[in-house]
Amino acid sequence: MNPENIINLQQHPIQDAGYTQSCKAQLDSTGALVMEKFLSSDTVESLQNEARKVRPLAFFCHQNHNAYLLDSDPCFPVDHIRNLEQVSDKGCVPHDQIPDDSPLRTLYEWPDFRVFLESVLDVAVHPYTDTLSSININYYEQGQQLGWHYDNASFAITLMIQAPEAGGEFEYLEKLRNKEAGEQGYADTEAVIKGNLKPKTLAMGDGALVLFRGRNSLHRVAPVSSDHARILVTLNFNTESGVMLSELVRMTFFGRIV
Repeated sequence: MNPENIINLQQHPIQDAGYTQSCKAQLDSTGALVMEKFLSSDTVESLQNEARKVRPLAFFCHQNHNAYLLDSDPCFPVDHIRNLEQVSDKGCVPHDQIPDDSPLRTLYEWPDFRVFLESVLDVAVHPYTDTLSSININYYEQGQQLGWHYDNASFAITLMIQAPEAGGEFEYLEKLRNKEAGEQGYADTEAVIKGNLKPKTLAMGDGALVLFRGRNSLHRVAPVSSDHARILVTLNFNTESGVMLSELVRMTFFGRIV
């Protein structure tokens, strides 16, 4: 498949330096970049069909975690925001079960797309070494969600394949903590999670590419409330070569290590 047919290049000329710089400026300013209709309509339809076809292969997991994705800290009460449990549950089809002829593989491996990502993110991007982690199709079905949390990674790259009919909103609030400075932002984090501080909603339609910096931005996917699942692809890269996800993480999200 020609990679230039996968992307709506007329609207998103990713090979143009000026366009790339405007994307970088927006991401640097807000921590979020939504590129609506990034995928061509034919690609969206193809990927929706592909996602339905491989859905029986998905591994579904349920996790309890805190917003900081760390083990509980006994220095704080159980109900302190540092330890307060959130819930995440979803299904995932890992990289090795993505069809060989999938547009996802073509896009992921296209040098021009990687150059665009590196220019916007201002870091090198490398695929994961293990066979499971690089491309993941994620399914949020009725009642499923991604609980409030901060990312450990400095960036996330996602493609919305199918937005749900109800629920499943991506909610966030940027700069609530400063991990690099050791400031965890407990008060504001608690205010958002307990409904006393209103988060923002990041809208994204079918075929959108989203770049998001979630290390210091609290975020979640609200529970899906329709039979029409939220199907999202994560395109996972590392800033260093030769990296694989740990066996614990692979067992948690994929149900296997190879």
